[in-house]
Amino acid sequence: MNFFELYTIPVSFNPDPETVKKQFYLLSRKFHPDFFGGADEAEKQHVLEMSALVNKAYKTFQSADAVMKYLLQIHSLLEEEEKYALPPQFLMEVMELNEQVMEMDKEDQAAKALVLELANELQKNIYEPVEAIITNYQEGITTEKELLQVKEYYYKKKYLTRILAEIS
Repeated sequence: MNFFELYTIPVSFNPDPETVKKQFYLLSRKFHPDFFGGADEAEKQHVLEMSALVNKAYKTFQSADAVMKYLLQIHSLLEEEEKYALPPQFLMEVMELNEQVMEMDKEDQAAKALVLELANELQKNIYEPVEAIITNYQEGITTEKELLQVKEYYYKKKYLTRILAEIS
């Protein structure tokens, strides 16, 4: 059972936050270990596992990046510690941006703003090609080819997130 099935919500890159919260509270009550004190050991173990799964799913649903990663994983398109080869042109852009970050005086707010603007512009440029796929995702209709484009975006975004963290 995947997180979407557990929460009985449509598979989506953008699950509805209110529905997620509502389902979290419902499932948390349903699988709360305190309600199973008199159960046998097998049932207690099952409830503990389900409670942990409910919490893990909720944590995943709180982050768009975590949802993207999870959705790609349930489609077997993303693996932990995968070495993904990004396009050389993108890597050059990121390298140039990273050099600017390294050379930037952290106290110079104007320089910081300029580098941040460049990073945000690059973020916008890598998101545009996948925006429609992410927004309009439909289980069983969105193709593997489209999901692979989202995968590439996911890895590009990871690079940019690190750079944005350095700027902050």
